[in-house]
Amino acid sequence: MEKVLNQLVERLQKAYGERLVSVVLYGSAAADDRQARFSDFNVLSVLSEITPRELDCAGEIFGWWREHGSASPLLLTEDEMAASTGSFAIEFNDIKRRHRILYGRDVVTPLVLHNGFYRAQVEHDLRAKLLRLRQKACGMMSDADLLRRLLLDSVSTFCVLFRHALVLHGVDAPDTKRAAIEGARQHFGIDPLPFERLLDVREERVKPREVEPVPLLASYLQGIAAVIAALDRQVNPQ
Repeated sequence: MEKVLNQLVERLQKAYGERLVSVVLYGSAAADDRQARFSDFNVLSVLSEITPRELDCAGEIFGWWREHGSASPLLLTEDEMAASTGSFAIEFNDIKRRHRILYGRDVVTPLVLHNGFYRAQVEHDLRAKLLRLRQKACGMMSDADLLRRLLLDSVSTFCVLFRHALVLHGVDAPDTKRAAIEGARQHFGIDPLPFERLLDVREERVKPREVEPVPLLASYLQGIAAVIAALDRQVNPQ
């Protein structure tokens, strides 16, 4: 994918010229914690301005990029980045901690993170993702393949949120998904087995059919609930 990343940068440079301030790779790919079948390459494109002209230029490039299996890059101006760190505390904490500049100025390191809503966002996202997971699982309990895919698609997100819950708990941010699960076991008392088994599938250590999703589901849901409860206790100690 290094070649494709270089091609993306070249296309962005050609489309935007001097209006392209920076191109940033972030997320699991920037931390060598990416699984090819399940993870996107997350890219942030920083422009000096964003008008309909810039959006029009992006159409063909973003379509080409999606054909390579990743979501469209984010488009932000530098001013928008600076003003958004409070509203998107999780996202910018992750970007600042794990990123690689592919082109242009380093616009990430100087960012000042405003964490007033950080805890609220972590807890909100955990609760919202848990509710959504339950809703979707309701229609999949009799279809092991669909349920397995649901859990496989969700585990990476919960690993990210567990990492942020650990940071709020005063623990150094884990670098990998497995380290986040181990940290959640140590500090929040979760059963790591369902999360580790799902990561085994994502990392192609075992075949999907070797993992039965229904027996994993109860412990998986309980683990997520335990992390939420730990965050709640920090705010509302008994």
